[in-house]
Amino acid sequence: MIVGEIMSKDAVCVKEDDFITHARQLMRDHFLRGLPVVDESNRVTGILSDQDILNITSTKSNVTVGGYARQFPTITPDMDILDAASLLLDAKQHRVPVVISTSDRKLVGMLSDVDILKNIHPTKKSPKTAGEIMVARVLTCNPEESLAKVWSNMLEWDYTGIPVVTHTNEVIGMVTRRDIIKAGYARVGLSETHGTRSGDTPKVEKIMSTPAYTITEDTPLQKAIEMILHYDIGRLTVVNNKRVEGIVDRYDLLHAFMVGTGQE
Repeated sequence: MIVGEIMSKDAVCVKEDDFITHARQLMRDHFLRGLPVVDESNRVTGILSDQDILNITSTKSNVTVGGYARQFPTITPDMDILDAASLLLDAKQHRVPVVISTSDRKLVGMLSDVDILKNIHPTKKSPKTAGEIMVARVLTCNPEESLAKVWSNMLEWDYTGIPVVTHTNEVIGMVTRRDIIKAGYARVGLSETHGTRSGDTPKVEKIMSTPAYTITEDTPLQKAIEMILHYDIGRLTVVNNKRVEGIVDRYDLLHAFMVGTGQE
């Protein structure tokens, strides 16, 4: 199967000289995790991620997108999806532009890890259960914590989502970059660096996603993939008696499949 068969063809994009506030609004309105940046000829010059949006600290409306765009792997419509999956994993990106060719970088679509996960299945050589691939060291937060503190932790640890737990470590939800951007708090972390008390910033419970989507260590990988796709979420919390044991995200699942094909 090739990329052109599974990619999204109507890609939302921004121009290099568009205001960063406009890019932020597009990501919020369209629930995007990645936004291609193009020049006047519709040639892709980079990609803006949700992490880039969280990193933006300027309040000025005249700051443009160009300086924030990051490099992206070159993926074309005729590329095999397994080769494309390897490039996504290497680049640690969830959503990348698809260009006409290596020489003609005009935008023709977008490819995401979700697109690939919809069209692959674990092989006999793939890891079997969530426990084999989960990340065991998990940063958590509680509903009463300041969103500014969580924002800071996401940037420091490069996390895309953090489980929300009770004081007994029982998971009750998840707070993600997407939640922060969608709710309009992408710059909330600034308040702690400008003299505002952390208690004055919104609390996690105000924007966290519920219910908590959970699996156990013995959940089969195919079941985990099905849940990720069905609920349109980025990660699942691995629990034991409702207490957090680990995290499995789309990157982990895609990497597990590639291990099974011998192309990791």
